[in-house]
Amino acid sequence: MSVRFGIVGVGGIAEIHARAIEDCAGAQLVACHTRNVRAGARFAADHGCVYTESLDDLLARGDCDAIAITSPSGTHAQIGIAAARHGKHVLCEKPLDITVERIDALIAACNEQQVCLGAIFQGRFAPGALALKTAIERGRFGRLTQCSAQVLWWRDPEYYARSQWRGTWELDGGGALMNQGIHAVDLLLWLAGGVREVSARAQTRIHDIEVEDNLTAWLEFDSGALGTIQASTASYPGSARRIDIRGEHGSVTLVDDAPVLWQFDHSAPEDARFASLGDDSQYGTGTRHGTEMLRGAEMLHGGGAAVPLPASAEGHRAQYEDFVAAIEQHRPPTVAAAAGRAAVELVRAVYESSRSGAVVRLHD
Repeated sequence: MSVRFGIVGVGGIAEIHARAIEDCAGAQLVACHTRNVRAGARFAADHGCVYTESLDDLLARGDCDAIAITSPSGTHAQIGIAAARHGKHVLCEKPLDITVERIDALIAACNEQQVCLGAIFQGRFAPGALALKTAIERGRFGRLTQCSAQVLWWRDPEYYARSQWRGTWELDGGGALMNQGIHAVDLLLWLAGGVREVSARAQTRIHDIEVEDNLTAWLEFDSGALGTIQASTASYPGSARRIDIRGEHGSVTLVDDAPVLWQFDHSAPEDARFASLGDDSQYGTGTRHGTEMLRGAEMLHGGGAAVPLPASAEGHRAQYEDFVAAIEQHRPPTVAAAAGRAAVELVRAVYESSRSGAVVRLHD
């Protein structure tokens, strides 16, 4: 059986989704919608699908089982709720929306209509991240001590100037953290667990936008581990994303998805394989591991550091395969709505701390 998808929004990230659907066994792209008729018709011609001039027309199609949402962030919940009410499954590009309240409404609508809701966080399907998750679950780190992320990227002024929604509170919902850094937020929550407290400082340092382009947050995790998040679109020329997980028995650093540090006080048979995952990875930098790989990663701009789109559709393809399987097996997707909600909840707490100057406690 093939799950037939419609795409709402035909901007740059929609191209990645279309490629992922084309490469996914059991998925088919049948239709698309955007308010820009010329862009919609061009996208449909490029990808062999039908363009519909209205969202209602797309949602009314009997040959469409699921909707992929790639529109501006602040429209996600509204579109997803409409799709759910038409009985369509919903796979939403990050973030699920820009407020927790809207996300809760989306989750409620999908639960009521008994349709599948997934949040795009393709980084969870990358081999380095999966290997790191396995090491944590096996207790190889012992007690976690420091769990941090750096997303120090660069966006030139044209990136914001050529878009009516990027860099606005209404439709982007935030800047370097909500838009670019939220993948790292999700990875930290998935790897290190929930966050208890956050303190942050955000700036609009370089760009002429409403939201932040430079931010640092301090975290205390539920486990007692500490950490930081640094997110920026004002750090020329941009460097590869880093995830650092450290504990009493080991340390791992992923640059993009490639392990540049993989060291534990007791070795395991899989360590040699895990340490070389960066070699020619479709998710990572594609350079050799170790010091040379780190140097190459810092200079490579294909993974998002200076180029807005992912270098590969492989992560999205893996997530589409999981989403299709979830529909067929009547189970939640691996990256379920709760993950999308948790990431936005933490981002909003970071913004509140920066605004108020106070430590924000997410829960007792």
